[in-house]
Amino acid sequence: MTKFLSIGLHWFNHDLRLDDNPALFEVASTNDRLICLFVVDPRWFKSSHYQSAHMGSHRWHFLLNTLRHLDVSLQAHGQKLHVMVGDPLRCVMELVEQYEVNTVSTNIHSGLYERQQWQRLKNYGEHLRFIEGQGHSLFNPEQLPFSVNDLPATFTPFRKHVEALKIDRPIRSKTEYPPIPNGFTAQWSSNLPIDKVQSSEFSGGEQSALRQLNYYLFETDLIQSYKSQRNGLDGWDFSSKLSAWLANGSISAKQVAAAIARYEKERVQNESTYWLRFELLWREFFYWYARKHGGRLFQLAGVQQKRPLTSFWPQRFARWCAGNTPYPIVNDCMKQLNATGYMSNRGRQLVASCLVHELGLDWRYGAAYFEQQLIDFDVASNYGNWQYLAGVGADPRGHRRFDLEKQTQQYDPNNEFIRRWDGHASSLPLDDVDPSDWPINWQ
Repeated sequence: MTKFLSIGLHWFNHDLRLDDNPALFEVASTNDRLICLFVVDPRWFKSSHYQSAHMGSHRWHFLLNTLRHLDVSLQAHGQKLHVMVGDPLRCVMELVEQYEVNTVSTNIHSGLYERQQWQRLKNYGEHLRFIEGQGHSLFNPEQLPFSVNDLPATFTPFRKHVEALKIDRPIRSKTEYPPIPNGFTAQWSSNLPIDKVQSSEFSGGEQSALRQLNYYLFETDLIQSYKSQRNGLDGWDFSSKLSAWLANGSISAKQVAAAIARYEKERVQNESTYWLRFELLWREFFYWYARKHGGRLFQLAGVQQKRPLTSFWPQRFARWCAGNTPYPIVNDCMKQLNATGYMSNRGRQLVASCLVHELGLDWRYGAAYFEQQLIDFDVASNYGNWQYLAGVGADPRGHRRFDLEKQTQQYDPNNEFIRRWDGHASSLPLDDVDPSDWPINWQ
């Protein structure tokens, strides 16, 4: 009698690692055969009505590099990554039907689009077993002392509720994975977009993420001065730089938290080690913030439903994007972003404040441009922080406006950053036309 073989499919998304991947671990533990899938959506590269695409060249380079390393890791366990290009739901269902897949797994993401895709898949595949892992957050919903719908409106009460909660230990990868199904050939689509970025300081992949974590903590002890150094504008060592790997899931927040706890036990526990964990809690807050508010994350009025007074001046936006404004520190940060795909946290606050308060523009255009340009784009943190700066989100004070000249004196007193990125103030007027496209007479 022929044994019935159960076939699982793991849909990789923002969980591009083997360790601490609960959905992958479960589907690999409960099936005889396994397909490991990643889908590249062509819509990522098309411009939205905010004039920016979801995926820019820097993040695509980083993602592609990460996928290659993931494939190598899977091959070491007798598996292989299958990369398709197309509508994700159609690609998944095509494989489900062709290879009689019984189980589909993924880790639940905070993004509205990702969760809608997963729900449509569940509605379409009622005959399938679905595995939903919690691989993106520090806590599971059951651990929270409130329902997701009752999430505190601001960060401080959230932190006070969750700071003492136990964080589960990261799970180790399986040592053996089920083989691919008979007749299935895992391969990479020939329609993948061309990688146009030649080099990057950020090297994709799980092993690179673990090396950076070890470097920042145990090799250099840089974590001991994190709080005093974290507002730097340029260089590698002023912050952990883990955000890019956290964003695409090359490493999990639980792995970072566990490493911090180990460091505090073996080396030292101080204000800076606490502060790095504090930043993980900010990331956690925005994860559940996105889960709660859904589409409001992208609305002009934000979660507060408080519509700001704003307009859209195309030339102002274009000059902000290019780093060609009257504000040198903003220009530096934008040129750094465009050249590298990265900007410091302090820089992000300054350029966002400039766009919203000095230029009077719709914050969603800035958020969309960050989405396109940033290597470490995370939908919850990006849009949550932009709402915060625009006064329509989780900031209890509202309209957080930065004095750009004062910030320059504080964080670039010798103009080293300005000289490096040539961000001197533009002599050009911000506008050649008014909001109705009437020419402005500058005589």
